[in-house]
Amino acid sequence: MSKKIPILVVEDEEHIQNILEYNLKLDGFEVYLAENGRMGLEHARQKKLELILLDWMMPEMDGLEVLSELKHDKKTKHIPVFMLTAKGMLGEIDRAFNVGADDYITKPFDPVLLGNTIRKKLEECASRNKV
Repeated sequence: MSKKIPILVVEDEEHIQNILEYNLKLDGFEVYLAENGRMGLEHARQKKLELILLDWMMPEMDGLEVLSELKHDKKTKHIPVFMLTAKGMLGEIDRAFNVGADDYITKPFDPVLLGNTIRKKLEECASRNKV
C-alpha cells in the first residue's frame, strides 16, 4: 500500500484504544486517537480523515452527540462514521443510523477483521461517489 489511510478512533478506554491502534496500524492505516468526544470533533475538523470509529458511551460528550455534530458540519459530514460500542440493542442501533452512522460494530469485536470491514466500507463509499 502506497499511502496510509488516515482514520480517527474516538474511544475513552485506553486498553481498547491500544488494541485498535496496534491492529489498525498493522493493517496499514494511519491512526489518530481521541479520548473523548470533544477531542474527536477537534481532530475531525483539523485533519483530513477517511473514516471515524466512534464509541457511544464517553464522558463529556457521548458518541451520538459527536455523530450529530459531525453530520451537521460541512467540513466533516462526508466522513464515514462507524459506531464501535457495547450498546447492541436494536433500538440503539436504529438511533445511531438515524443520526447518521454509516456502520455499527458492537463490542466485543474482532480487531483483526476490523481492518477488512473498514476497507470494504471505504470501497463502497468510493464507488458510490464515482456514480
